[in-house]
Amino acid sequence: MSFGQGGPSWGPGGNQTPDWAALAEASAARSRRKKWLLIGGGALATAAVAAIVATAVISTNDKGGSTGSDTNASQLPGPADLPSDSAAPEPSFSTVAPPPPPDPKDYVSDVKKDKAPITIDSFYPGKKLTMGDRVYAKGATHRTTNCAATTQGALGSILMNNGCDQVIRATYSRAGVAVTVGVAVFETEAQAKKSAQQASGGLASLSGAGVPTFCRGGSICRRTTNWYGRYAYFTIGGFTNGKNVSKADKNVFTVGDDLRNFTFRQIRHRGEVQASAAATASTG
Repeated sequence: MSFGQGGPSWGPGGNQTPDWAALAEASAARSRRKKWLLIGGGALATAAVAAIVATAVISTNDKGGSTGSDTNASQLPGPADLPSDSAAPEPSFSTVAPPPPPDPKDYVSDVKKDKAPITIDSFYPGKKLTMGDRVYAKGATHRTTNCAATTQGALGSILMNNGCDQVIRATYSRAGVAVTVGVAVFETEAQAKKSAQQASGGLASLSGAGVPTFCRGGSICRRTTNWYGRYAYFTIGGFTNGKNVSKADKNVFTVGDDLRNFTFRQIRHRGEVQASAAATASTG
């Protein structure tokens, strides 16, 4: 007995017993066919995907535009299409060096530049002078255009011969020692320098305002001379009781050196102020 195509067949003997070996072989054959169909279909699908990807890559890299059916594919710019940064502004630096700052000494070396007012207070302000731990009381002050009247000995004629314009004097005292400092003003540094180098005799002491007469009548006192710019400056110092000064009297030397250094600083500061103002005006 048999069934239709694909049905089970019965073995010999007609005892209605299925031929199990034939059935097993038929089942294995069907499984093999199904497996190969699946493998074949997968391979075809993989090949199709690879072909699509390749087509997309080719279309993307086509600088001139794809001639295929995928006309909407995005295109990456080639090197020639990338923007150039050659037009970007570059920093520029001036090759011209800035001018050097004004020299303060230039502004106290010539009357044409030294325009600040000349007064007693501009050189010796206040009622006392402090230098370190030393405090000096300010005594009498004096200003005159009669330069010779502020001197003793030959210094007066030296100042006048070199074109002295005026002399400012101030006296300071401390512990029985008094020192008069004087600033002689000229038009140029050359005149001030020559006066200081030729100096003979000395500055006349200035008494008053609590300071008795000192360094007069032949007493020995200490004198100094110097210059900076168009200013020559002098000191004369000694004891207010008329005692002669010797090299051992360090306190007299200290007072004179303090006043000399302070005068230099004041003249220097005068130049610094005017130089700073000129620099500010030139950059404004």
